[in-house]
Amino acid sequence: MLDTPQGEPAVPAPVTVPVAEEPRGCLFALSQPPLMIFLGVIGGLLLLAAVHDLFLL
Repeated sequence: MLDTPQGEPAVPAPVTVPVAEEPRGCLFALSQPPLMIFLGVIGGLLLLAAVHDLFLL
């Protein structure tokens, strides 16, 4: 016989975790305006540097 007290169940009840309605992936992250503004600024700086190197140097 198991060595458990009379008041406690032998196996704990499973914990239920709420499931998200829809998983969020990479496209969700790219749809955020601050991220797209940041990537646009970095892309613009890289484009400006490339044009400067190709045509002005």
